[in-house]
Amino acid sequence: MNMFDQDQQKRRAFLGRGLGLIALNSLLQAAGPESRASKGMVNPLHHDPKAKRVIFLYQAGGPSHLETFDYKPRLAKMDGQAMPESFTKGQQIAQLQGKQLNCFGPQFGFKKYGKSGQEMTELFPHIGSIADEVCIVRSMSTEQINHDPAHTIMNTGSIIAGRPSMGSWAVYGLGAETEVLPGFVVMFSSGRGGQNQPIAARQWSAGILPSKYQGVKFNSVGDPVLYIRNPHGMDDALQKKSIDAVNALNRVQHTALADPEILTRIAQYEMAFKMQSSVPGLMDTSKEPASVLDDYGAKPGDGSFASNCLLARRLAERGVRFIQIYHRDWDHHAGIKQNMPLKAEEVDRPTAALIRDLKQRGLLDSTLVIWGGEFGRTPMSQSGDGRDHHIKGFSFMLAGGGVKPGISYGATDELGYAAIENPVTVHDFHATMLHLLGIEHQRMAVKSQGLDVRLTGISGQVVRDILV
Repeated sequence: MNMFDQDQQKRRAFLGRGLGLIALNSLLQAAGPESRASKGMVNPLHHDPKAKRVIFLYQAGGPSHLETFDYKPRLAKMDGQAMPESFTKGQQIAQLQGKQLNCFGPQFGFKKYGKSGQEMTELFPHIGSIADEVCIVRSMSTEQINHDPAHTIMNTGSIIAGRPSMGSWAVYGLGAETEVLPGFVVMFSSGRGGQNQPIAARQWSAGILPSKYQGVKFNSVGDPVLYIRNPHGMDDALQKKSIDAVNALNRVQHTALADPEILTRIAQYEMAFKMQSSVPGLMDTSKEPASVLDDYGAKPGDGSFASNCLLARRLAERGVRFIQIYHRDWDHHAGIKQNMPLKAEEVDRPTAALIRDLKQRGLLDSTLVIWGGEFGRTPMSQSGDGRDHHIKGFSFMLAGGGVKPGISYGATDELGYAAIENPVTVHDFHATMLHLLGIEHQRMAVKSQGLDVRLTGISGQVVRDILV
């Protein structure tokens, strides 16, 4: 090799390696201290994420903010008096439309908890014990006043059926952290003290996204997932051969048609087989220490909210991206004084235990925990001892995942009717959740019927004042 050839080789090596390393280093510096790499469609992430996963403790039926997180002494003084027309005239009211509207005071006392002095119901002593870990948003509002459409907009950002759920959007954007469990898991629990409203499966649907992003419902009692066990006479080896054969045919079909749903079908067969090994051990909480079971108030296999909270921690540990627990019976049109203590007893202890457990295991900083329902309840009475649906103002509680601890944000008016200070819409909530996951909500969209479809539609502002 002559001198000229040697110089050319060195020059090529520099261009191929040296400049390549410089470019790589530049990209890594631009990405910030934490890698923004993602297995999802948003890759790299738009900014450094604070949260890697979400646990949404969804209190279905509409818990009353006036008996949980939003104390109104003025409403207490006006108990039994006519609700001022200036609050309600021309406003959307569910089942109280055209009826005499009387103020209905808070039915339980409130206390200040922790060094932060967070104010909440005396029915929540356990949540009160972690008051310095949570952020209470008292200025939520939504658009839909009946349960099903209110669930739909809270879950999908739209009242139009067929839109992707927020869990599906999260997994679509970030991808899954685990290959042996679904990225999005849904669980249910029911208890005492309220009407048990149905929840439609479209609330965790992938909608217009590929179906591999939809939520997978885990049963709390019995087989955790339908058909998780092998059919009689079939062992794992034979099951694997069957799945391989089906997927081979699917791949041939995909080569011919290039239909992305066929790839989804392949992935779902493979995931189903992996779940046969991973799910039974995950759902068996009997080997958890007695102290942990006691902290949650959980009994293995009882299907309670407490047991589902413990399962949520186990799912988070194993890399599930979005975990949603629906706890029903919060619809208190009557008997709220008798029924609220029953609901509080079911959720108070396990909610606090979950947040405390995540913190002890070093998971809280990377896990956004949300507690709330589809709407709140009216400051006016219904049937003399209950509250109607209410959309103008209600409360959410957040913890971990980049949210400031020990603060309260926003406020409703003196009667708890409407959010008047720092109002937060459902789209604002979704925008903030995606921001914490490293996604700018305006930049994550899919085309459908010629339109850019987003979780936040055409609105939504990140609530930056509650972020670390």
